[in-house]
Amino acid sequence: MFAKAFRVKSNTAIKGSDRRKLRADVTAVFPTLGTDQVSELVPGKEELNIVKLYAHRGDAVTVYVSGGNPILFELEKNLYPTVYTLWSYPDLLPTFTTWPLVLEKLVGGADLMLPGLVVPPAGLPQVQKGDLCAIALVGNRAPVAIGVAAMSTAEMLTSGLKGRGFSVLHTYQDHLWRSGDKSSPPSIAPLALDPPDLSEEKGSVQADTTLQGDMRRLTLEGEEEEGEVQQRCGEKSLLEATEDPSVGSLNPDPTDSKTLQEQMDELLQRCFLCALKYRVKKADLPLLTSTLLGSHMFSCCPEGRQLDIKKSSYKKLSKFLQHMQQEQIIQVQELSKGVESIVAVDWKHPRITSFVIPEPSPTSQTIQEGSREQPYHPPDIKSLYCVPASMTLLFQESGHKKGSILEGSEVRTIVINYAKKNDLVDADNKKCLEKLQPAYQVTFPGQEPIVKKGKICPIDITLAQRASNKKVTVVRNLEAYGLDPCSVATILQQRCQASTTVTPAPGTKDILQVQIQGNQIHHLGRLLLEEYRLPRKHIQGLEKAPKPGKKK
Repeated sequence: MFAKAFRVKSNTAIKGSDRRKLRADVTAVFPTLGTDQVSELVPGKEELNIVKLYAHRGDAVTVYVSGGNPILFELEKNLYPTVYTLWSYPDLLPTFTTWPLVLEKLVGGADLMLPGLVVPPAGLPQVQKGDLCAIALVGNRAPVAIGVAAMSTAEMLTSGLKGRGFSVLHTYQDHLWRSGDKSSPPSIAPLALDPPDLSEEKGSVQADTTLQGDMRRLTLEGEEEEGEVQQRCGEKSLLEATEDPSVGSLNPDPTDSKTLQEQMDELLQRCFLCALKYRVKKADLPLLTSTLLGSHMFSCCPEGRQLDIKKSSYKKLSKFLQHMQQEQIIQVQELSKGVESIVAVDWKHPRITSFVIPEPSPTSQTIQEGSREQPYHPPDIKSLYCVPASMTLLFQESGHKKGSILEGSEVRTIVINYAKKNDLVDADNKKCLEKLQPAYQVTFPGQEPIVKKGKICPIDITLAQRASNKKVTVVRNLEAYGLDPCSVATILQQRCQASTTVTPAPGTKDILQVQIQGNQIHHLGRLLLEEYRLPRKHIQGLEKAPKPGKKK
């Protein structure tokens, strides 16, 4: 439901009577919560807002926000918890478990298929069709998704764990999660599970004996019999998924014992050496350390991975650069108060000369959104013409009527044939095109063409003044070209090392605008022209980029 950006209609503080009603609703919907827990979830005096929004499919949703995080949302008078709430109350809903690689598909808007479930030794939770359930990943009890059961537990087992299991409403990393503080799921150890008591589970299907051992024995090969494991992900087999470099392997090599911190340290050094060897030139020095990171190191990050210095052992860029200075690779100085710059680089240093990076893939550029990747292909945009009422007689002989959509070549052919047939002069007069109504066709790879009347609005880039005479860059109309404004904002935030916001464009209903602090038209132009490969004629405002040598 929140896989794509939503549109906010209103955001108001909750009234006292509405706060009391919300507590009563929470108590009724989630009876396992005690009075103290309900008071903690819906506080009495702390700020609590009601946000009314429209999901990308048009659903009207009410979201309750506390402490900056969405805690509950209401759809068609049904109340649901968010992942932020479930991280505080992980046992609030019956929880089913799936593999980590399945999360990517759930975030993209897919439902959870039964072949993707992991059956614990104690068996699946007992639910009925329509029950609200939580979905967690193997090894962590913190839920990452919320969905409605498409069938009862008994029906799931009878079906042999095939078909659609849950209609997913909300996930970690979706746009509702992004409206909060974007924190990651906490690490909650799975409960110690014992085999089910058959005296209390009469009529239930007994778990396979291979699933009643230690959880560490749940390998791909032992999870299911008769080779059904290759269909565990529904749309994509596990064997195919594990070959995808963008996802982790379900059975990691036991010799690969590197921690996440060690892997991030390696990625940090790789991006640093790659930036110095292939991107930074002597003429660029002195180079701001923030520019090194935002304009060079992030661009050197391999496809499918994201550089996050906070997850490395260094925690801060300055500490990492100090370490590189100790190795005599670079020299860092504070040229102005509080601002560090790289003033010298030893390009003959063995670590730089010996560094080799694989050639970039010839496939299309891959742009990351958060921690997952989304391939983008620019659309094919074609100008068309719509037959108006005043010219219906001219086109009706060729089988076209008012409102018909035609290409320019078709119009010329029809006019020439009409003129020849009726012995008219100036048969190929192009003024006919000027009298037709404009239209356009947008075709994305693998999708049906979209035809609309009027002229396509170009991506509009403008500069605006804010408080204290500060400049901001505003870009609109990204949606017409298949671009997600929130994704573009995330990329620009990393590239420019500047704050970004996404808000509804003034005077519009369904168009969002991205605002970046400072004059960032140069970065925006590189992103749209070089990486997204959009035609320059469909982008206006690029001429406002800062000139070399001038302050932004």
